[in-house]
Amino acid sequence: MSTPYPDTRPRALTVSELNHQARHLLESSFMQVWVEGELSGFSRPSSGHWYFSLKDQKCQIRCAMFRGANQRIRTIPREGDQIRIRGKVTLYENRGDFQIIVEHLEPAGLGALQQAFEALKVRLQAEGLFDPAVKKPIPATPKHIGVITSPTGAAIHDILTVLQRRCPAIPVTLYPTSVQGQAATSEIVQAIARAQRHGVADVLIIGRGGGSLEDLWCFNEEAVARAIAGCTIPTVSAVGHEVDVTIADFVADLRAPTPSAAAEKISPDQQDWLRRLREQQSRLSQSATRLLKRLENQLGHLSARLRDPRRELQEKAQRMDELELRLHKAIRERLGQQSQKTGHLQQRMNAQSPQRTLKAAVEQTAALQQRLNLATRHLLRQHQDRLQHVAQTLNVVSPLATLGRGYAIVRDEQGQIIRKAADVHQGSRITARLGQGSVSAQVTEINSLPE
Repeated sequence: MSTPYPDTRPRALTVSELNHQARHLLESSFMQVWVEGELSGFSRPSSGHWYFSLKDQKCQIRCAMFRGANQRIRTIPREGDQIRIRGKVTLYENRGDFQIIVEHLEPAGLGALQQAFEALKVRLQAEGLFDPAVKKPIPATPKHIGVITSPTGAAIHDILTVLQRRCPAIPVTLYPTSVQGQAATSEIVQAIARAQRHGVADVLIIGRGGGSLEDLWCFNEEAVARAIAGCTIPTVSAVGHEVDVTIADFVADLRAPTPSAAAEKISPDQQDWLRRLREQQSRLSQSATRLLKRLENQLGHLSARLRDPRRELQEKAQRMDELELRLHKAIRERLGQQSQKTGHLQQRMNAQSPQRTLKAAVEQTAALQQRLNLATRHLLRQHQDRLQHVAQTLNVVSPLATLGRGYAIVRDEQGQIIRKAADVHQGSRITARLGQGSVSAQVTEINSLPE
């Protein structure tokens, strides 16, 4: 019998093992890459994921962007778009496809951002959000100013510096928010809502200092534009430098070229106020002097015409004494007449006094009340006797009395009274009503009597 030679060939990898090792090698070699090219073969299945290829003049690579990442993209890319992607190089093991898992996608260059800006501008303008007729008036003298910007940026410093110079008496509330980056859009919207709930500011400055188009992009977001347009407080947009224009500038009630200019536009100048106050003070002083002079002249004329008041007071006092004496005399005479009249009326009232009639009526009422009480007690006694008799009769015929003697009322599952054994079958559930309480049971045996 021959002995087989041992297999000295190297161990072969399975396809799964090879693909797994290749995937591990790719992912460990390329942590994260940026790639630019032309989008091709774009598809969007019902899962919400995006699948496409990125190509140049010589090569192409497959890409997958899952729903959690593509939901942050403002504009869905189209076939032939030049785009930049950021992602991880990997291998789809099931098919052995070399691909990139895309985490971020953006148009190549700034042209796409400008196109998105123009598209949103046209749409919001068509809805009437830029219409001057819907703009709220900015108060000439704000009582409280709200500022929505970064607490660490140059914008809040410039605004506070201008307000301190022009009118430091106006209180300012800062609603801090990011003004750049992915979180800035939602934070600005929340800050606008917070200012409205707070309810103290009668004008809002919304903005930041200068920057690139990407830096200012949160002020071109639709959510921010609609929040500003729907704000119940008058708003002033102060984004970037004078040459920077954002969607927020169009929907706000007033546009200022810079944050400093916004503070200048909405705040009164205290120096102008002081000048006007001095003018008013001077005019008031002159008017008061003229009035006092005129009153002094009138007082001199009246003093010359005024009589000595003591003589007139003496005459009035004498006249008052005479009237007092006449009044006392008239009162005494009237009291005498009324006293005589009262005496005559008292005599007539005594002759027609109803006391005797009332006394007889009271005695008769008492007698009738006594008779009524006796009749009521007698009638109640009769009814009690009849009620007791009826209760005894009912107790005799009551099924509860029968149950109390050891009998029971048995019902089937439908609540029907069981009168004979044939009305149930083995396994049925029955309920027995006893004299006190009830029991449930299951039929295990049936013994029917012949009818």
